[in-house]
Amino acid sequence: MFTTSGMVKAVFIQSSHSGYDDQPGRAYHFPKRQYLSRVEQTVGDWVIFYEGRRGGGKGYHTVQKVLEIRADPHDPQMAYAVLDQASELSFENPVPRWVEGQGPYETGLPRSRGNNTSAVRLISQRDFARIINAGLAARDDPNAIPRTGDFHPEGGFAEDQAPFALQDQPRDLLLSQRAFRDRSFARQVKHAYCGRCSMSGLELRNGGGRPEVEAAHIVPVAQRGPDTVRNGLALSGTVHWMFDRGLISVSDDGRILVAKEAAEESTLNRLLVPDRRLIEPADPAFQPHKAYLRWHRENVFKG
Repeated sequence: MFTTSGMVKAVFIQSSHSGYDDQPGRAYHFPKRQYLSRVEQTVGDWVIFYEGRRGGGKGYHTVQKVLEIRADPHDPQMAYAVLDQASELSFENPVPRWVEGQGPYETGLPRSRGNNTSAVRLISQRDFARIINAGLAARDDPNAIPRTGDFHPEGGFAEDQAPFALQDQPRDLLLSQRAFRDRSFARQVKHAYCGRCSMSGLELRNGGGRPEVEAAHIVPVAQRGPDTVRNGLALSGTVHWMFDRGLISVSDDGRILVAKEAAEESTLNRLLVPDRRLIEPADPAFQPHKAYLRWHRENVFKG
């Protein structure tokens, strides 16, 4: 373990094709000689993850807190930034590094070479806020409309509580507020599944085109589950109730599992799709992570 020298925000570059032992949502692997002094400054603070075109092209896509730094037991030249799994929040909108006519979101970042190639970049509070504003701006998307509440043109659709305005709150405080995170998570999951229940196949809409479907955490918030699309399922009310109580679950290959005596077969035939297979988003980046599904089977499912 290493000592820390302060709390500073940063951008961590992460690639699906990287040779590093990155564990998305859990740990960030980095060479100590190049980046230890920078990563030390981020402990206890928020960092934004970025993926370039070569790694998948997500841009700035997730924000999360760094808990501590641990040495790599297998390589003395490497270390891990251990991440607070419960703090992870995916962006509603992918944010590009560079906007034509406006320049970069990170002040002074060159278009190529120089600091642009650095895997860990410390950023100002202002740049952090700009990226968060862009990434977490509510989509004007009919699939993400909440089931109740009024539409606010300046802030998207709001539910029963007063809407959040990004510009009115310090970003650190906003990112820690459960109500804000729940709304963002719900919008992201409903968008990913196009307002359709992933187990019944139903796409019901009430007044104003609002989808009936709910956003369910696979690993619950109470168990430090992250607010990311891959930890979510779009479920209708009854199916959501059954999932939370372990009466149904999902296998790694997408089969819907039903606990013994969960319900009469005739009832299940009305509730679930005929082939008993999860309807997943077309985009692999939105599909449920096997680790979260496994957690649900091992800790919640009563089968």
